Formats: sequence, C-alpha cells, structure tokens
Amino acid sequence: MKIILTNEVSGLGGPGEVVDVKDGYARNYLVPRGFAIRWTKGGEKDVAQIRRARKIHEIATIEQANQIKAELEGVKVRLATRSGEAGRLFGSVTPADIASAIKAAGGPNVDKRRIELTTPIKSLGAHEASVRLHPEVAAKVNIEVVSA
Repeated sequence: MKIILTNEVSGLGGPGEVVDVKDGYARNYLVPRGFAIRWTKGGEKDVAQIRRARKIHEIATIEQANQIKAELEGVKVRLATRSGEAGRLFGSVTPADIASAIKAAGGPNVDKRRIELTTPIKSLGAHEASVRLHPEVAAKVNIEVVSA
C-alpha cells in the first residue's frame, strides 16, 4: 500500500515522503496514529504542503545540528515528578515532559517527536534519551528524575 508520511517514522522516512508498506502496517498502525495518510492522486497536493512545513521546522545543515547537539549534551536536565515510596512513578515520563524540561533547564527548543526513549521512564534516578536532530546526528540527553 502506498502512503504519505505526515510525521517522521524511524526506519521508514520523514514527512512528505511517499513510501510503500504492507497493508496491515499502514491500516493498523501508521494511519490510526496519524503518522501517515493514504496515497491518492489528490494527496500529491498534500505532499507539497507537508514538505514546505517540514522545511520550516527542519534543521538545515549538519553543522547546525552539531551545534545544537553540543548545547543539548551540556544541559543538565532535572525532572520532578510524583512518585511512590519505592521510587516508582505514578505514570511515566513522556517525550513532551522531557522537551519542556530541556527548555526549562536553558537548553534549545526541541520538538517532542524527535525525542526517542529506548524504554519507558517509570522510576526515579538517572535515565538517557536520544534526540534525532538530523538524519546523521543524534544527541544523547541525560535526565535525572527526582521526586516532587
């Protein structure tokens, strides 16, 4: 099935790209979550609009991405959340929480969709997240989760 990606999907492509995937993957995962729309002849107009919007939010060069990477890796991110007695959180830390904590710590604005967590953060302590700045550049952000 041909689809048009509306968000960046790891291992598949970025917004505005037309890709061919298995029917079930598109129908059950990508389309319901808003990561893609079905490809149609009229959808080609949407591709141009998505690409224009992507250029506005995209980091243009590798040098610019490396500069932001240096800023991100130098920021100490501390996130205060509610937790139980055993150190387990009520809920989990989301990429949106991390993006706002980076900004509050004096770091650059980071889009929450670019933050990748290898495992959900559900406990207090030190954790690590990856921020995809450019297809070739990713920054590691150390996060300290403390009790509020």
